[in-house]
Amino acid sequence: MKKRKIGFALSLVLAAGTLLGACGTSDKEGTSGKNDKKDNFTVALVTDVGGVDDKSFNQSAWEGLQEFGKDNGLKKGTQGFDYFQSKSDADYKTNLNTAVRNGFDLTYGIGYKLKPAIEEIAGQRKNSHFAIVDDVITDKKNVVSITFKEHEGSFLVGVVAGLTTKTNKVGFIGGTDSDLINKFAAGFQAGVKAVNPKADIKIDFAGAFDKADKGQSMASAMYKSGIDVIYHAAGGTGNGVFTEAKNIKQKDPNKNVWVIGVDRDQVDEGKVSVNGKDYNVTLTSMIKRVDLAVQDLSKKAKDGNFPGGEQIEYGLNEDAVGISPSKENISEDVLKAVDEWKQKIIKGEVKVPLKPTK
Repeated sequence: MKKRKIGFALSLVLAAGTLLGACGTSDKEGTSGKNDKKDNFTVALVTDVGGVDDKSFNQSAWEGLQEFGKDNGLKKGTQGFDYFQSKSDADYKTNLNTAVRNGFDLTYGIGYKLKPAIEEIAGQRKNSHFAIVDDVITDKKNVVSITFKEHEGSFLVGVVAGLTTKTNKVGFIGGTDSDLINKFAAGFQAGVKAVNPKADIKIDFAGAFDKADKGQSMASAMYKSGIDVIYHAAGGTGNGVFTEAKNIKQKDPNKNVWVIGVDRDQVDEGKVSVNGKDYNVTLTSMIKRVDLAVQDLSKKAKDGNFPGGEQIEYGLNEDAVGISPSKENISEDVLKAVDEWKQKIIKGEVKVPLKPTK
């Protein structure tokens, strides 16, 4: 398989805050068994169980698809762009097949959990184009694999955590104990240790991406142990981390507890008001520009340049991962350190690990 890095054109730079679509379409039935000839290019995505409004990974992908639709005069629906929401793993194949039957020219599978379903459906529907995000499919010429260097961006938020913690205790909550999520954990751990070798880092996994209650209970235990900064890479499960941090802040506004968000700028998730005064428990977020990747590939496919069988990888060098633009809770000294480490990684002076050390 070919593997290449692709930079983003200036035309892909987004204004913040794309509006989210109102509802899913996993219940609609297609009537055609093939992609009929039509004048316009159509594109869809199939979410994982986190859902299109997970305030994280799936939502970022959907925002990118909406922006692509806006840029190309497309409307939501089978003649433009749409999404199919998966409530369980059993929905993946059904939703992929429904997208094909509705004649979409390109269908995204959002998340590594869709890999088996995409491999099967792409093998059956060889004239249809697919893209998988966060995994690699090596033997299908009608599939493009989109991956990110999450460990690089996670290293930078690790630098922020290591220089911000007052207790020298930080935590990481992942959705699953998988190769992908361990990239987040490894980068975070390495970044913390690079600037604060004495810091203690607890790494734990929830086993799910859609269990906010589990995320909240895990965060509660970590904060009670003295951890004051938690980085989550857990999709909807991570929403519970924000809930717990805000609850602590409401009980004691002087308590310094922080959350580091993931995939999107999660500054809005950290807003909390106590006795009429506004606070925010979001320290920063590790941005993973799934939205730009979706726009980038959709444009290529629309222009007739679908890179079937290839892997496209996005990292710091493509400005596709990094810390969020909301920096109100980060000092100038910390921001300077982040930039210094970013340049070291880009220049190859620092190699960020893919797996955390025990």
